[in-house]
Amino acid sequence: MLSAYASVVQTDLNPGERLLWTGQPRRGIVLRPSDAIQIPFSFFWCGFAIFWEASVVFGGGPIFMALFGIPFVLIGLYMLVGRFFVDAFRRRSVIYALTDQRIMVYSGVNVRELKSLNLTALPGLQLSEKRDGSGTILFMDGLAGRLAGWSVNSGSQGLPAFEGIENVRMVFNLAQDAMRRAREERV
Repeated sequence: MLSAYASVVQTDLNPGERLLWTGQPRRGIVLRPSDAIQIPFSFFWCGFAIFWEASVVFGGGPIFMALFGIPFVLIGLYMLVGRFFVDAFRRRSVIYALTDQRIMVYSGVNVRELKSLNLTALPGLQLSEKRDGSGTILFMDGLAGRLAGWSVNSGSQGLPAFEGIENVRMVFNLAQDAMRRAREERV
């Protein structure tokens, strides 16, 4: 199933390579399992930083101490709410593609960055599917993906991933079939 993003991907295909699927991650604010720990910590950090800053400012503390607390308040506000908006903005520019030879992840706001990984290099896939049919596919590639810098568009284990996509089961089946065929052609 190809989408409007196919035209972006077509220019980067190798001769004879066939595009099987394109898509994007879920848009908007997304909560992840790690937020169960990060949100309470963010409340604590931000609350303490605001308490500190208010105590110094309204308690008549030295100007140096008031200035010293400002970065901590800003960090706390970013951790509490800002990171969700930055993540949503970043995901708007991400495009995923699956070909008969590789997975491709486009990212970058000002500069388009392409990361790809051959299907024959992948020992396996991991599917995480929600009730609405959306989900994430982790491309389990051992150490290679982590060394290649997949951190921007990677799953929770630092592996390459198609995160938060619709019809994840269909894409998972396409990827499995493409991996099997790529391995057969290689032999």
